[in-house]
Amino acid sequence: MITISDIQKRIKAGESVRSIVEDALKKLEAAKEYNVAISESRESALKHADEIDVKLKKGEDIGALGGVPYLAKDIFLAHDTVTTAGSNILKNFKSPYQATCVNRLEQAGAVLIGKANNDAFGNGSSTENSDYGVTRNPYDKTRVAGGSSGGWTAAVALDIVPFSIGGDTGGSCRQPASYCGVLGLKPTYGRVSRYGVVPYASSLDTIGTIANLADDAALVFGIMAGKDEHDSTTLLDRPVSFMPADNPAKTLKIGIVSEHMRDDVVQPEVLEAVRTCADKLKKAGHTVESVSLPTLGVSLAVYYIVAPAELSSNLSRYDGVKFGYSASGAKSLEELYGLSRDQGFNAENKRRILIGTYVLSSGYIDAYYRKAQTVRTKLINEYNEVFKKYDALIGPVAPTTAFVIGQNSGDPLQMYLEDLMTVGPSLAGLPAVSVPSGKDKNGLPIGVQIVGAQRGDALLLSLAKQLEAAK
Repeated sequence: MITISDIQKRIKAGESVRSIVEDALKKLEAAKEYNVAISESRESALKHADEIDVKLKKGEDIGALGGVPYLAKDIFLAHDTVTTAGSNILKNFKSPYQATCVNRLEQAGAVLIGKANNDAFGNGSSTENSDYGVTRNPYDKTRVAGGSSGGWTAAVALDIVPFSIGGDTGGSCRQPASYCGVLGLKPTYGRVSRYGVVPYASSLDTIGTIANLADDAALVFGIMAGKDEHDSTTLLDRPVSFMPADNPAKTLKIGIVSEHMRDDVVQPEVLEAVRTCADKLKKAGHTVESVSLPTLGVSLAVYYIVAPAELSSNLSRYDGVKFGYSASGAKSLEELYGLSRDQGFNAENKRRILIGTYVLSSGYIDAYYRKAQTVRTKLINEYNEVFKKYDALIGPVAPTTAFVIGQNSGDPLQMYLEDLMTVGPSLAGLPAVSVPSGKDKNGLPIGVQIVGAQRGDALLLSLAKQLEAAK
């Protein structure tokens, strides 16, 4: 298990940043069988490493993440890179500017070594919908790493880098973290700027962090978080530390979400992992009891109306004219639109575009989209009421551990059910973290999800730290 502290110790011991970055690039190359990355940023990464080495020789400050290599999900715009969003429609798209969070990490000294594999435009729960091939699970190459962020999650699990960044719309950070045995943080909606990030569903998209330890996730998150003039949805917060050491978890009241503890839906070993975590929290002095949120039962249906609706709007910009793939041989502008989208988008993109367009159409917007938004508000109100009595909620991240590649490919509904436990916090804009919590009988990792009230990110990371230390 590699951590940010490990990298910092190597630099302090005299190792050059260039050699550390070269080592990470070699590991990335050696892990090609797992299909972790879509592209490498070798030239720019080594250039950045050399610049940091010059600062070190001069005795200058290199930043909180100085010399630490990382990967970004291939939805982040970054200088000197191609940003594909996992789709052929953007396979030659060079980033014209850089995402705010990439800028902030760069200013803190972190070194971007490549773009990680993901489902095209984040449309998937297994990274099987990437136009660049499936990412394989580090614990079993016959199984998925999770989605839509399999690549950047597997990269941390394989010890290529100590952290990575990506997007979480309905569970894309937490679910693969559970499958790959690492920590996945989805912050409160708006805590991190989405400027320069290819959108999926704008009212749901959140910038997440994968790491091996809560301390590392907290450090990276703290650097990225904060108001951004380029993103009006970012929260205006006073300067705050998210480090667990600065936010000790006092005696808390924690609820186990009863709707997610059904033995007819959830793998027995996953349920047992949640109960084990509950016992650890009780031993730490917290009160743990069952709690109900009735509207969670329809949250998946709400998500798969709201998210495709926003996706259909966001993907309308890909028309073969302004940027991205443009089909040849079209005889009219309308035909150019049709051919470019038909050839550029994959089957899952088209499925979700069709669903989204349908629920927004004049005959059905009231019956589906507006009703879904009403139920979303009801769910938010339920969470608000629960958090008047409880400090945090726990439950499974996903119904099962990582499934076999191809197992759910022919059944979209079964694939969507993998998001059953993660979409609720996303719809409500709540922070949530997946914490590694043992393995099943096949040696596959299990994650337990902790959910907090809005802006309760620091508390979640503190609880995650407690679970890391608990026996």
